[in-house]
Amino acid sequence: MIVIDGKKIAGEIIADLKKRPAPQKELAAILVGENSASASFLRQKEKIAKELGVSFRLYNLSSDFSEGELIAELTKLISGDQVGGFILQLPLPVKYDRASVLAALSSGKDVDALTGKSKAVPPAVLAVQDVLKEVNYSVTDKVVGVVGRGLLVGRPIAEYFTGKCREVIIFHTKTDLSRIADCDLVICGAGKAGLIKPEMLKAGAEVIDFGFAVVDGKISGDFDAKALEAGHWSLGFYTPTPGGTGPILVAELFKNFYNMVSDGISNAR
Repeated sequence: MIVIDGKKIAGEIIADLKKRPAPQKELAAILVGENSASASFLRQKEKIAKELGVSFRLYNLSSDFSEGELIAELTKLISGDQVGGFILQLPLPVKYDRASVLAALSSGKDVDALTGKSKAVPPAVLAVQDVLKEVNYSVTDKVVGVVGRGLLVGRPIAEYFTGKCREVIIFHTKTDLSRIADCDLVICGAGKAGLIKPEMLKAGAEVIDFGFAVVDGKISGDFDAKALEAGHWSLGFYTPTPGGTGPILVAELFKNFYNMVSDGISNAR
């Protein structure tokens, strides 16, 4: 059984980026309101930016704005010539309609590919490609299960695999998970700690876990990897949490930024 080393894969991506000139544009990270988990994620991204010599600026916008005012502030911020790419950290405060806010952002500078107008590939899709390449895994004849339908992970990954494998089965936290035993590859992004147990999977299945939750002060994924130690289940490979997909996501986000600026995409308003 292979445990994927996400830090190693991310390190290789970062090393390749260091061979390229650092973009002479700003990567704007936007946090609306107060959210400790979001602030922590942004600190991780800021750390990589410093390592790469990338200009990284955090804009903390007030949640007192009306939705229209927030959209106006975001539009003004990301349209500046100094900004080459932006991260709108999710989730937004519940008072805002996420779909409406994203739909109003017409810029092509979206490094997370959330707006539907960016030419960037969603980082979660790139992370899956990286993991599968690491183990030389082909999905052509495989059944792929995607747990979660979120904008950052579940939706883009399900769309990516459609037509590339034998079948894609989409699950969410309130559906019957019994068919997960039919899946050769399971990709989790529900954000519910321990949702997927080893005994639910077929022998030799593979797991790529994007889930993130903090339980009793410890970071946990959707996949209960600790149960592997106590049982007799055997997987082909899995990504641990932490140290699995997280570092790869951040590295791929920066690669999107580099590509946007070098290709001139970020000049779009």
